[in-house]
Amino acid sequence: MRYLLFEPFHGAAGDMVTGALLSLGADKDTVADAMRSVVTDPSFSIVNRAGIQAIRVETHATPCSRTLEEVITRIKNAQAPEPAIRMAVRVFRRISDAEQSVHGDRTHFHEVGADDAIADVIGACTALDLLKPDGVAVTPVAVGGGMVKGDHGMMPVPAPATMAVLKASGLTCKLGTPADGELCTPTGAALLSEFETISLERIGPVNVSGIGYGAGSRDPPGIPNVLRATLFEKTDELNPDFVDVLETNVDDVTGEIIGNAISVLMKAGARDASAIPCIMKKGRGGYLARVICREEDSARLAGVMASELGTLGVRCTPSVHRFIAMRTIEKVRLDIQGTVIEVPVKYGWVGDRCYTLKAEFDEAQGQAQKLGLPARELIRRIEEHAWKTLPGSAAGDASGHGENTEWQP
Repeated sequence: MRYLLFEPFHGAAGDMVTGALLSLGADKDTVADAMRSVVTDPSFSIVNRAGIQAIRVETHATPCSRTLEEVITRIKNAQAPEPAIRMAVRVFRRISDAEQSVHGDRTHFHEVGADDAIADVIGACTALDLLKPDGVAVTPVAVGGGMVKGDHGMMPVPAPATMAVLKASGLTCKLGTPADGELCTPTGAALLSEFETISLERIGPVNVSGIGYGAGSRDPPGIPNVLRATLFEKTDELNPDFVDVLETNVDDVTGEIIGNAISVLMKAGARDASAIPCIMKKGRGGYLARVICREEDSARLAGVMASELGTLGVRCTPSVHRFIAMRTIEKVRLDIQGTVIEVPVKYGWVGDRCYTLKAEFDEAQGQAQKLGLPARELIRRIEEHAWKTLPGSAAGDASGHGENTEWQP
C-alpha cells in the first residue's frame, strides 16, 4: 500500500500541486501532453525557494473567463487519462459550487475560469492518476492573511471562493498574518479537497519512498514557498483500515425481510452485512443486524437499516480498526466441454504470497447455467485452474490483468 501526503505549510495553488507531483516522479511528458491540450506551451523548471529545490510549473496562458459548461467541455476534450478527466470535472464543480454560495447564480468563472487554472487542474489530476496512491492525506492548509484584490475589490484572505471550498471540504486550516498575504487559492483548495481520501492518523507506520516539492510563483525570504508531497510505503504485512460498525436489534421482522435488507444494504454500499439470531427481552426470538461500512457511508446506511427493518434506533461504533489483505481480481480463462469461459477470481495476498482465492459466485453461477453444470462443480474447476496459473505477485501478471480493488480514482 502506498500513501501520499500533502503538506501545504505555506499554502497551495494549482501549479504547486502539479509541480509537487512531478517532483515525486509523475511522468513529465504525459502531464505536459495533457496540459498542452489546454494551453499552448507549458514549461517546467527547477527553481530555488529559500534553499529548497522545487519544480515550477508555468502555463503561459492569457487571462479569460468561461462558463462552467465551457470549462467542462475543454476538460473532456483534453488529452488526459479518463480518471484524470473525471477528477478534474469534480474539482471545477467544487469551485463552481463555492462561487455560487458566495455570489449566487452566475454564468462565468473569473480568476478560476482561465486556461491556466484548467491546465493546472488537468496537470495535477493526470499526475495523481499516474502515481496511483492507495490513499491521500492532507495536513492543515496554511491560508495566509491580510487582504487580496479580486474582481469584486479588496477582500480579506482567504478569498471568499477559497473559504467556501474549504468549508465544504472539511480540510483543516491554519490562519496567518497580514504579512503572509494569500497563500491558498481556490484551485489549490479544490484540488486538495478532491484528492484527500484518508486522515493522517489512519496511515500508521510507514517508510518514506519519495519526496517532491512544488514551487509557488513568489520567493519570500525566510520560508520556502513550496508545497511538499511525500509518498509512503506501508510496513505492515496486513494493511490497517478503519470502518464503522452499525447494529440494531429487531424482533418483529421475518427471515425474508432480514434477507432482503441484507441484499439492499450490500447494494447500497455496505462492506458487509449480516444478521445473528438472538434471544431478546421477554424471551422473544430476534436478530442482531450488523453492517460494516466506510465512515462516510454510515449515516446513509443507518437510514437504510431503519427503512428496511423498521427499527427506531441504530447503534454506531465508529473507527473500528481492522487489518485487511491486499486483494486483486484476475480474469481466469479455461476450456469447459469445448467452450472457453472467463470468470473473475479474487486473490488475497500477504506480501507476495497468495494465501486464498475465490471465484466470483454470480459470474460462475451464470456460466454454470449456460453449460448445464452444477455451480459447485464449475467453481471447483475454476479455482483449481486459478491455483495452477497463479499470478507472480499482488500487482498482477506481466499482461497487466491484475486489478487492485483497494484503489479507487
